[in-house]
Amino acid sequence: MPQTLRPLGPIVACAVLCVLLLSAAGARPGAAVASENQLSIMMDDDLLVYRNDATRDAALRRMKGLGVDTVRVTLLWSVVAEEARSTPARDKRFRRLGAENPKSYPVKTWDRYDRLSRAVRTLGMQLYFNVTGPGPAYAHTKPPKKYRKDAKWWRPKPREYYKFVQAVGKRFNGKYRDENDGRGVIPAVNFWSLWNEPNQGGWLRPQWLGGKPVSPEIYRELFLFGRRALVSTGHSNDIIVAGETAPRSVRRRTTTSAMGVRTFVNELLCGPGSSGAGCSRFAKDGPILATAWAHHPYTRTLAPNVREQDPESITLANFNDLGSLLDRLSATGNIKSGMPLMSTEFGYETRPPDPFAGVSPQQQADYLSLSEFITFSNPRVVANTQFLLRDVLPVKRFRRGSRNYWGTYQSGLYNQRDNPKPAVQAYSMPFTAFPAGPKPDTGQPQIFVFGQIRFRANVRPGQPSDTVQLQFRPADRSTDWVPFDAPLPTNHLGYFSATVVKPGPGLVRAIWRGPQNPFAFVSFAKPT
Repeated sequence: MPQTLRPLGPIVACAVLCVLLLSAAGARPGAAVASENQLSIMMDDDLLVYRNDATRDAALRRMKGLGVDTVRVTLLWSVVAEEARSTPARDKRFRRLGAENPKSYPVKTWDRYDRLSRAVRTLGMQLYFNVTGPGPAYAHTKPPKKYRKDAKWWRPKPREYYKFVQAVGKRFNGKYRDENDGRGVIPAVNFWSLWNEPNQGGWLRPQWLGGKPVSPEIYRELFLFGRRALVSTGHSNDIIVAGETAPRSVRRRTTTSAMGVRTFVNELLCGPGSSGAGCSRFAKDGPILATAWAHHPYTRTLAPNVREQDPESITLANFNDLGSLLDRLSATGNIKSGMPLMSTEFGYETRPPDPFAGVSPQQQADYLSLSEFITFSNPRVVANTQFLLRDVLPVKRFRRGSRNYWGTYQSGLYNQRDNPKPAVQAYSMPFTAFPAGPKPDTGQPQIFVFGQIRFRANVRPGQPSDTVQLQFRPADRSTDWVPFDAPLPTNHLGYFSATVVKPGPGLVRAIWRGPQNPFAFVSFAKPT
């Protein structure tokens, strides 16, 4: 039997989920207010999927303590399905039951996801499945001989994907009874995306063929078939997001070359100048119906407010360009206008430990606080995601210290030895401060402050919430930290902001004190 988590209080994920759905339905570009309902999402497949029950549960508890609302998990088609036809007996069972039946797949391959869904539900968080390929060999079209190296990713069969998503949808619709682990009903999953980074050759091939874009047409069918499968298995009212697009491209046009998100989206939605390949599919199946568009707006080592030089790139600094593009393409009738945006994979690798790439640990912390402000300030962005919780161990089969050895991701809030980086504090309580111009009536200089006590439990809108106190210390350190201005109230997700009179040259920070004990949590200090 797997280890289980003890319930820690009322489940609030449903309330958060409903708020997001309402926000998504009503969001419009150009709104005057910030995104008051931004979800905090975290992703770490290594800890949540591919380790043991104890590691998974410890990671979930830590995420919960940091203030995570939702965990994004890759449900990899090949992981579940590859062994379903690995022996004559299994193949016979698979053919008899069909690929759309959860019982066609070995139950042990489901266990990691079943147990994860229970653990997430116990802690009152929301589980978000990204159902993606590559799939098993039988579910891909065989490529021409010259592209044999691309076979693993080559043209997934939409109808086979439909059947697999049906199997997943049935298993996680809140009615399916587990074959083992006490035979209880598996908790429902209500948050989905279909395929990962379809504009990257590492997930879908061919990207280009003969210099012409191919991956948008393939993804269009995968999304339409996948969404239909979810609707057919009881998930019509769920969050189903499109995209999961990667932020940048390369100039080459090969089967593996990353396609720019602007080109990819224009081709997908049959916009001006597109090839038109497969666009008749919309007349048959209707438009891309999605709750939001998911994107991975990585900026690599640039600050989150600095654009890349490549005009095809869409990172956090020009995230709104994606919304504007989608709005223009709504004229095709193939997607709705005003679709919300979600940052569903984002983070900064640190150097150290990676000697070849990344930013300093303190820069990582500062950039994460700034990225929180950028996404929150955009009324169209309804979610922001941290990738990862903990750095991934190096690849030990390569020479120690080589680039291949450090080929894993070092974007965690904790390092490989499980020691916290400065980013832990910045994620738990992001805080920023900016010059705000003179106060209109007195001319006094002002600053704008923004932050979140993410580590505190969410409350329902309208219920009493927390406050934080701003503190100031002069640049000459003539005094210790002293409070200034009135305590700032937080909203139901712990966000706070205000424009206040600048206390002078020095540092400003925010402090939260526990209501019934002397415990305090302090943000990083920012210069004024």
